[in-house]
Amino acid sequence: MLKVYFLGSGPIAVPVLKKLVEHSRNGLVELVGAGTQPDRPAGRKRQLMPTPVGAFAAENGLEIDKYVSLNDGSCQAKLEKLRPDFVLVVSYGQLLKKPLLELPVYGCVNIHASLLPRYRGASPIVNAVVNMERAAGVCFMDMEIGLDCGKVYKTIEYSLNGTEYAETLELQLGDIAAEHTLQTLEDIASGKLPGRVQDHALATMTTKIKKSDGIIDWQKSAQAIEAAVRAYTPWPGAAFKLMIGGEEKSLLLTRAEIVENTLNAEPGTIIQADRKGWVVACGAGALKLVEVLPQGKKPMRGADYLNGCRDSLAGQKMI
Repeated sequence: MLKVYFLGSGPIAVPVLKKLVEHSRNGLVELVGAGTQPDRPAGRKRQLMPTPVGAFAAENGLEIDKYVSLNDGSCQAKLEKLRPDFVLVVSYGQLLKKPLLELPVYGCVNIHASLLPRYRGASPIVNAVVNMERAAGVCFMDMEIGLDCGKVYKTIEYSLNGTEYAETLELQLGDIAAEHTLQTLEDIASGKLPGRVQDHALATMTTKIKKSDGIIDWQKSAQAIEAAVRAYTPWPGAAFKLMIGGEEKSLLLTRAEIVENTLNAEPGTIIQADRKGWVVACGAGALKLVEVLPQGKKPMRGADYLNGCRDSLAGQKMI
């Protein structure tokens, strides 16, 4: 029976950990421990909040280690005592250095949410959605010095239809990864999956998403902006501003529909603001603002938000 130590933080890691717990209870694998990043301040009140993995562990009575740094010696000391066959890493958020990488019997395996070598780095799912890819996926890869550059043991491709939101796609990919985890680890240990070296010349990189990434550029096509809405909801949000009654309002666009720019208006111009909808011209085509999120409020239909101010918005340009 394989001994596995799990490291994860983000939402995609939760289904994998959940499945490992099930396998452990059924005697199929020995989950010798799990770790995640420490609780961090979040929200307006800056209250300490656990990672999604930390929250899952608390809800299910699972003991979990919280490392400020994986490479400060405490994690290594624990793993030296546990002597795991694998360290399985899923969206942890820190790089492992050589002493940790060499410690497990069969090495450290990372589940990365892209079709490597494309989209290495911190935000593969968001980038797949914003770039309107036709497929996403997960890769089981050997961890080595460097960012997502190790040999790939298994790739599972997942077709996209252009309606996916990054938030839900992450959980779908987590479920897919969870279903393949045990068999993949067993096949690596048995030598059935020797792994393939990545073609580094084809590699593309991603970075952490910044709040400014979500600001809508109305010069872009309606198709590109609609994809950005799905990629950046709920964070950092597809943000825009407009003037209502001389006051600047900040909103997030949470659902959008591509329509025609029937007036050939300049990008950012409001070309419809009535009970049937709120439509803004883009660099190519136009967007119907189906659902918006005003500051401090709940999401609402775009047309409902306009109640009482439609006359003042006709022909106005977004900020």
